[in-house]
Amino acid sequence: MTSTPSSFYRFPSAKDDAESSSVGPATPQTLSSSYKLSYTDIDFLMRDELRPVRLQLELMKPEILQQEHGIKATVVVFGGSRIMEDKSASKKLAEAEKKVEENPEDPSYRQQVQIARRLLAKAHYYEEARKLGAILSTRCHATSSCKLVVITGGGPGLMEAANRGAHDAGAKTIGLNIVLPHEQNPNPYITPELSFQFHYFSIRKMHFLMRSQALVAFPGGYGTLDELFETLTLIQTKKIKPLPVLLFGKDFWQKLINFDFLVEEGVISPGDLDIFHFVESAEEAADIIFDHFNGQEGP
Repeated sequence: MTSTPSSFYRFPSAKDDAESSSVGPATPQTLSSSYKLSYTDIDFLMRDELRPVRLQLELMKPEILQQEHGIKATVVVFGGSRIMEDKSASKKLAEAEKKVEENPEDPSYRQQVQIARRLLAKAHYYEEARKLGAILSTRCHATSSCKLVVITGGGPGLMEAANRGAHDAGAKTIGLNIVLPHEQNPNPYITPELSFQFHYFSIRKMHFLMRSQALVAFPGGYGTLDELFETLTLIQTKKIKPLPVLLFGKDFWQKLINFDFLVEEGVISPGDLDIFHFVESAEEAADIIFDHFNGQEGP
């Protein structure tokens, strides 16, 4: 899909008409909302009846901008927003322990200490995600045939780590953020021109997979599981072409999900276990991704 420069058209552009429509006398007729051009009328675009139009816009905007930036292939990195780097996790633990000292009779604070310790134990995943983003981007910079770009959910935690690794390697990196009740700002390592915000989870997940050549799922919560299982389902049902799906941290994933039980119960086939692979290091994950394409990273 390529756009034709507006200078080649005989008709005025939408921007031209929008500017022209604002020129003229202010009368009851011109000041009425009904007189606004439909595409400049925000209240009209926000109506429930316009949901299909907003869906289309949310699909098209990131697609057109990625095309303009030459994004052809991506590696998707999913992971928990609450898993921090070691320094931040250690600080959180110290804060939780201090609260226990100040409130020794309150069991909720002791629970916070236990959670903080578990998060600190997973802090090494931050460094692995950061390392993976750096390895993929650095190896791609070394060859003109590599088109892989790291893409994440755009938030903090392990998403930030993967974007950070790519950013530190001097590569473009993408973030697909989502509007949430509790504000989630895009992390500072996303390429600004490739930082997108979504209203619809469904369109966001479509954009994760449209250019994906591999998917790496680090430990995470509901969001990570939702994105992972949608991908596994699409591969299982042949709705998308197979791609490497790497689950980072075998102990975490096997404790969380009893995949063998699903086979034993007959609700998935034994071959469905071949859709994904466990990995333990950024180097191992990167090797599998690059080997899958036989040195031809990306289409």
